[in-house]
Amino acid sequence: MPKPDGLLTAVVVSGGKQYRVAPGDQVLVDRLVAEPGSSVKFGRVLLLHDGDTITVGAPLVDGLEIEAKVLAHRRGPRIETLRYKSKKRVRVHRGGRADLTALEILPFGGAKADHEAAEATEVEAEAAKKPARKPRAAKTVKAVKEEK
Repeated sequence: MPKPDGLLTAVVVSGGKQYRVAPGDQVLVDRLVAEPGSSVKFGRVLLLHDGDTITVGAPLVDGLEIEAKVLAHRRGPRIETLRYKSKKRVRVHRGGRADLTALEILPFGGAKADHEAAEATEVEAEAAKKPARKPRAAKTVKAVKEEK
């Protein structure tokens, strides 16, 4: 659940349900057809709240897709229903568990540029830490003299 003081939030639609998300949030949505570790995009963004600016779609916010990384596929809690009528021999017992997908929301909007810049500086820092690798010695093939 996004923090109420979060500066960047959005409302997206997945599986007919609306979710309020912020960068870095982990949400459970109805099962999606995607492998764990892959990413999915939500093209149906209804609202974008960035600080003091609120963009409401009509019906969707144009040009905005929110990307999320698939963490795992899980099952929800067991839900049981029991219908019983006394003296009528009516007892109906049903139950089930929802199939869910755990997602982590990746940075979007203004936070996306900040995130990409931070990743670029991390990559540069790692490259600076590692010393240059020595080139391997060239393999030489010894010629075998033919004896007659």
